[in-house]
This record gives sequence, structure tokens and C-alpha cells, in this order.
Amino acid sequence: MLLGQLNAAASPLTQEQVQKLQGLVAELNPIQQAWVSGYLAANANSAALGGPVANTPAAGDAAPLTILYGSQTGNAKGVATKLKEQAESRGLAVKLVSMSDYKPTALKKEKFLTIVVSTYGEGEPPEDAETLHEFLATKKAPKLDDVKVAVIGLGDSSYEFFCQTAKDFEERLNKLGAQTIYQRADLDVDYDDEAAAWIAGAIDAFEPDLKAQQDAAGGQVVSMPFGAPTAAASQYTKQNPFEAELLTVQKITGRDSTKDVRHVEISLEGSDITYTPGDSLGVYFLNDDVLVDEVLTLTQIDATSIVKVGEEELSVRNALIEKLELTQSYPGFVEKYAIATGTPELLKLVEDKAAMRAYIEPRQIYDVIRQNPAKLDAQTLVDCLRKLQARLYSIASSQSEVEDEVHLTLGLVQFDAFDSEHLGGCSGYLTRRAEEGCKVKVFSEHNDNFRLPTDDNTPVIMVGPGTGIAPFRAFLQERDSREAQGKNWLFFGNPHFTQDFLYQVEIQGYLKSGLLNKVDVAFSRDQAEKVYVQDKLRSNSKDVFEWLEAGAHLYICGDANRMAKDVHNALVDIVKENTGKSNEDAEQYLKDLRSANRYQKDVY
Repeated sequence: MLLGQLNAAASPLTQEQVQKLQGLVAELNPIQQAWVSGYLAANANSAALGGPVANTPAAGDAAPLTILYGSQTGNAKGVATKLKEQAESRGLAVKLVSMSDYKPTALKKEKFLTIVVSTYGEGEPPEDAETLHEFLATKKAPKLDDVKVAVIGLGDSSYEFFCQTAKDFEERLNKLGAQTIYQRADLDVDYDDEAAAWIAGAIDAFEPDLKAQQDAAGGQVVSMPFGAPTAAASQYTKQNPFEAELLTVQKITGRDSTKDVRHVEISLEGSDITYTPGDSLGVYFLNDDVLVDEVLTLTQIDATSIVKVGEEELSVRNALIEKLELTQSYPGFVEKYAIATGTPELLKLVEDKAAMRAYIEPRQIYDVIRQNPAKLDAQTLVDCLRKLQARLYSIASSQSEVEDEVHLTLGLVQFDAFDSEHLGGCSGYLTRRAEEGCKVKVFSEHNDNFRLPTDDNTPVIMVGPGTGIAPFRAFLQERDSREAQGKNWLFFGNPHFTQDFLYQVEIQGYLKSGLLNKVDVAFSRDQAEKVYVQDKLRSNSKDVFEWLEAGAHLYICGDANRMAKDVHNALVDIVKENTGKSNEDAEQYLKDLRSANRYQKDVY
């Protein structure tokens, strides 16, 4: 019987349960549906036989290796999954859990614990790790004297608080009595090899105790999948991207706009790549060959010299164009380049972290080389650089609408410095150098922390100024295709109405059709007093709070450092104004929304 044919007479479920189930099934592909079917059947059989339900080890089972991950973009989850697979391949019992699904009070039951966590913003934990991160610093956190732990962090050394969240977790766990059994690793953006080495070493450290407990429990290994089923895996990944056709790159800001924003369409035809609204697309790019030739001239390197990048051999020119990072500056490059060239000014920076940060902030790697030219061996230059990393962009389309395409909303990073124009690596490539019809290497990055509600009757509030509109275009396409009945309210902002109203025709069309119930726009420079999306939220305080009380999910996408914080502060004020709560209680109200997955952010 199809789910859509269920009725009150035929189904043991309530009408509300049927609606929830229909909402969930609508989000799943056939492989995921099969997984859920098997999962429910296994649970039902286990209960019928009087056995333990899945995820609940029977009495006397060995304590598993619990892997907790906190992931903003999916990288930490990927490392955690590889750790699980490697441990299971050795016959070890493993429990893989997102920190958002983990009850902090369960810590007192753990014996073997690994933490895999990223850091973003100013040393902040990812959203799904916030609750556990805070809990460990409170008096409620239990003593963990018998717990053995290993921590691995993912971050970007371009930022000041590199892997700070991983450092926090290890310090707090140690203060509670946990013993670090394997040295913490703080991994930079090019982390694959180091992550693999750390995984092998961490499992080596845990294995003797885990095997001893399993032997004492009769050698039983309990498989414990935990949380939501994973999406069907594509053969195309960060390590093996798909060569997709670039279909369209269209400017969607006006001629006189201070911003250059492009609508980008890419064909996924011939791939098995799937995505869900809220996901991101990873895009690899080519460095500017003119600037690469300048680098080779400044370092007096023959362009045809053969170098190694990992296990691959190629010309140094091709390596610099295709394989190595030349835009984003980071301390590691300056340090290696300083040592390789013996440049006194750069060597001084190595000893002064604050001065190093101030130095790299306005400079791309091109600038460092321009201002400190020196003769180098080709391989030495390559060894100073890290591998080029794909740039992640929030997907601006729903596959139910665009099928085998994927759309992006991309702002050109452009600034003048040291008497020359500077462009972002990927945005400069896609907007200035790539031609429609060329091939670009892409992969999808799933983001389970930014999802539409499963119940299509749930109201949704979306706050997305600038290119933050991208995922909400996907949300609206998805809700339109699903004929969702839940109300939708969009807050959008940009400098000028006439120049910067991204997707204006589409938004007005959704208003006319009734899909969008409300739209509030903030064009900050169109009047003497600047108006932003947080101001629009405050001016709609009563209605915003009524929507939240009615069960609305609230989403924010865009700038993390200013906009997201200003919007959060506005929400705190809205809760206080409508409830009389204290600042602390209003913050707790929003934390409760986050815990219920009703307050989600995609910020950068």
C-alpha cells in the first residue's frame, strides 16, 4: 500500500503521524527509503522477540568506541565516518553520533570516546556542537575519571583561532578527569593524509582495551548506527569531483551596483550527484595563468620544470594553475617561504603571531611573492604551498525544480591593494575567466544542520541578505514543488532596490502565487538612515514572535561576523519584548529552538 493511500480506517497511525511520515518520505530517495524500511523492520522483529532495540546494547555488552562529531559543513562528519569504518574493519564495536543528537548526561556512561570537531568564526563551535561544548564547562558535567579520549580538530590556519573548539573539548574533558589516550591533531584545510594517519594511530591506541572488554563480554560486537540515515553516497566526492559543464554565468546586480553578483547554472547530467535544499556545492577552480607566469618570473623558475604534488608529477606551471593555493594567505606559507628565501622581514614575522596576522590580512600569496621576490627551486616553491581547496557555495536550487542542474548565487570577491586589482580565487575564475560550456570540477556537500521541516504545514521564516538569499531560493522551489501548505516569510536586504534586488521577479512571483506569505526588504542605502534585516525583524516583533510560538522554523544565511550576530541580538530583543523574559531567559528560548532544530544558520 502506498503511503498516500493510507487512511484512518486502514492505518494504525494517527492522522498527525501519517502527515509526519509523509513529510519524511518525501525527502528520501529510494535508497534511503529502503534503509528506513529495513531499520524499522529490524526494530520491530527485535521487539517481537523480546530482544534489545537497536542502539541499546544488551546487558554485559562491551563498551563501544563512541565517536562524537560536530560539523558545520560536513568535513568533520566525513572524518568521523572514516574513523567508524576503520574501527569496524578491525572488529571493534563503534557508536557514531552527531553532537546534536547526543544527550550530554550520557557522558557518565562512556568508557572510550573520540571527538571529531571543526571550528568556525572566532573560535566558535559548529552549531551542532554548541550544547555539548557549553555543558562541559558547567557544574552539571560529570566526572570522567574512567574515560579514555582522543580528539581531532579541523580548521583553517588562515584564521586566528585555529582549531580552537578541538582544544576546548580536550581541555574540558581532561579537567573532568578523562585521560587523553592519543595526541590531539589540529588539521588544516588540506587534511586528508594527516586525518588518515591520526585515525590509524587513534584506533591502535584504543584497540587493546576495546578488544579486552569485548573478549570479556564473550566477543560480541554490537553494531550501533545512531541518528538519521546517511544520504545515498555519490561516486563523486571532494577527492573525486565530477567534471560538470558550466551552463550559465549571469550578472544579477545592476550596472551601477557596488556589488557584482552572478547567477551560476551548472549541469550535473551524467553524474549520480544528488542534493537537498540546504546543501552546498564544492567547486574547484583554476588560478590565473597570467599571475602564475608572474610568480614563475619573480622566483626565476622554468615553467616546464617537473614537480611532485602528492603522488602526481607535472610541470610546475600546471601545478600552480591547477593544484596549489595562490590566493588565500595563511601563516604556514609565509613561514615556509621565509625560511626558503631567508628574507629577514618575513623571518621576523614567524616569531610574532600578531604581526603575522596583520601582515597576511590584506595580502594574497601573490603579494607575498611580489614583495619578496627570490630565486627558488621549483619543488621548493611547491612545498611552500598547500593544495588548492574547493570553495563551498550554498546551493540556490531544488532538484525537484531544476532536475540535473545545480544553481549558485555567487558574489565576486574584488578589492584593490598595493596598486593592483585583486580577485577571489573561485569567484574570479567563474566570473572573469571561465567560459560558458567549459568543464568545472564539482561535488555536493550535505548539510544536515540546515534543513526544511519535514512537516510541510510548518511555517518558515528565512533571513538572507545579499547572497544569503541562495538557500532560500532552493527552499522556496522545494516547498512549491511539494505544494507545502506551511506559511513562508522572507527577509532580504542589500544596498539599493534598483541595483541589488536579487531574484526580484521570482520573489514577486511567489508573492503573487501565495507561496510567499510575507516579504520584508531592507535596502540600506535607499534612505538617509541605514536599514538592515535586523531592523525589519524588530519592526515586526509581534508577528515574528507569534510565528515562533506557532511552531515556525527560523533560518539565517549570510555573513557570520556581523549580520548573523546582529540578527541574533534582534531575536533576543524580540523574545524579551513579547514575554518580559530576562536577557538570559531569552537566550535560553533561542537555545531551545536550536535544540529542536527550529533555529538554523548557514553562515560564513
